[in-house]
Amino acid sequence: MAETSNTPHVLKSQANWDALYFYQKSDVIYQLAFAFCERFIHLYKDRTRDQVIQAARSCKQNIVEGLADGVASTEMQLKLLNVARASLKELREDFEDYIKSRHLQFFVSGEPRYADMLNYCRYHNRLSDYEPFFAQWTDEQMCNYAITLCHFIDRMMMSFLKKLEQEFITEGGIKERMHRARTGYRQQQDERLKQLEAEFPRLKQALAEAQAEAAKWKAAFEDLKQRALKMYYSKEEEIKRLKEQLGEEKL
Repeated sequence: MAETSNTPHVLKSQANWDALYFYQKSDVIYQLAFAFCERFIHLYKDRTRDQVIQAARSCKQNIVEGLADGVASTEMQLKLLNVARASLKELREDFEDYIKSRHLQFFVSGEPRYADMLNYCRYHNRLSDYEPFFAQWTDEQMCNYAITLCHFIDRMMMSFLKKLEQEFITEGGIKERMHRARTGYRQQQDERLKQLEAEFPRLKQALAEAQAEAAKWKAAFEDLKQRALKMYYSKEEEIKRLKEQLGEEKL
């Protein structure tokens, strides 16, 4: 039996993570962190370099893995996205520590540069919006923009996680979806069987009536056939007799 639109599904639709703003910003934060480390953190003398890059990468990659795993498991998706958030918080802490340890300035509310930064980070999501500045910004600017992006990503991910949480509460996990799908399929099979069993006596009666009608038509056909053959042979005999009579007269 073909699957109907009412059949429960086990697998969920694959999320297009590239269209999600928090993923786009996570791509920006990874590339920004890498460019920042290339410019301002020594390759061998400061272990923070590897930690910053790995934290940024972990954030982005766990978003991708979490959204991919969400096809089968909402539970795993929630866990991996929360791992991404944890990596993001670690990254934000590293940028804040950099500002503090170098005695740089945090951009704060009320400053024009803070308002410009906040507005830019709010409405720009793609790497192409930020990449031209990676070679121009000072380390102070890069840190402040990175911290602000971390805040935006975290807020967006929290909204997304709350939505997933509600879906998990209402729809359950993979085992519950499998149970509903299997139960729904069996119910459809049972309903179809009952429908066929209810229709079977009527179909059986209709077949019997059709067979009886066919038997009557067959008997009528045989009778018509016999009468036609009898008439045919009778005419054939008459023709033969007339030909014989005409032959005798000619003699």
